[in-house]
Amino acid sequence: MSMEHRRLGRSGLRVPVLSFGTATFAGRGEFFEAWGATDVSDASRMVDICLDAGLNMFDSADIYSAGGAEEVLGAAIKGRRDQVLISTKATFRLGEGANDVGSSRFHLVKSVEGALKRLGTDRIDLFQLHGFDAMVPPEETLGALDDLVRAGKILYVGCSNFSGWHLMKSLAVAERYNLPRYVAHQAYYSLIGRDYENELMPLGLDQGVGAIVWSPLGWGRLTGKIGRNKPIPDGSRLHKTAEMGPPVEDEYLFTVTDALETLAAELGKTVPQVALNWLLQRPTVANVIVGARNEEQLRQNLGAVGWSLTAEQVALLDKASHRTKPYPYWHQQGFAERNPFPV
Repeated sequence: MSMEHRRLGRSGLRVPVLSFGTATFAGRGEFFEAWGATDVSDASRMVDICLDAGLNMFDSADIYSAGGAEEVLGAAIKGRRDQVLISTKATFRLGEGANDVGSSRFHLVKSVEGALKRLGTDRIDLFQLHGFDAMVPPEETLGALDDLVRAGKILYVGCSNFSGWHLMKSLAVAERYNLPRYVAHQAYYSLIGRDYENELMPLGLDQGVGAIVWSPLGWGRLTGKIGRNKPIPDGSRLHKTAEMGPPVEDEYLFTVTDALETLAAELGKTVPQVALNWLLQRPTVANVIVGARNEEQLRQNLGAVGWSLTAEQVALLDKASHRTKPYPYWHQQGFAERNPFPV
């Protein structure tokens, strides 16, 4: 299998089209235990499989198992740090102190120093703000990131879960004061969650911000185990985490899974492979994060690359997953001559 690489936004960094998400590592706390509890031994095996397939990018965050995921990842890549790209995140609360949250200079410096220790490394290849902090001036946030970049502790910066105006304001401040630009936006995007296309996709195209997609299987709903007349299986994490993730109505979900199952049978692929391949053909998408609780799931996800859906097959999935857009986007569709949909 040959892993495709793509340029990450308007940067010089090339990333594999798939990265491995480590939210299943460690399993500390009820929420993350429901995702998975991969220990160092199993994580090392997962890293082996990924590297053999050409997937060398691993995504984490400080809040995943309260730092446990970064610790397990650091142990799993020990001795082969130069073979991998590490992506991690901070901004959400990690600690009880008044400053243990947000994107202030104080919290970001503390977060990066903590992540470096847990990961056992001297640099983070891509550091992303996990969410937008409206309580801190963007000049302070970007200034702190600039210092961390100049110190060599971070190589590239990105953001996650920003609104369009959050991202555009940050880019404008970066340009005005010659501070680091976000080259990546880690965003939720899936066949059953296409809101990313309304504002963030055209912004990413215009401003050179690449998408790193989280939860590409719609919070575990597009695994092939759920569909019309197929209730959530007993072992699914959705029993504990469904209300914490992106919502989706059953009938809409089943319309999409019907189309996925039809194409999967036609192609001899699995439902997740088809859903992931669809994402890899979308504008701005540089990388899709896949997770796995075991080797079987990982190998199945790796099978999403090395082939492509046809234009007709993409159109079938587009139609099944279509929803009327909110204003002003439905109105803008009527002016496609001058405001075309991204391609």
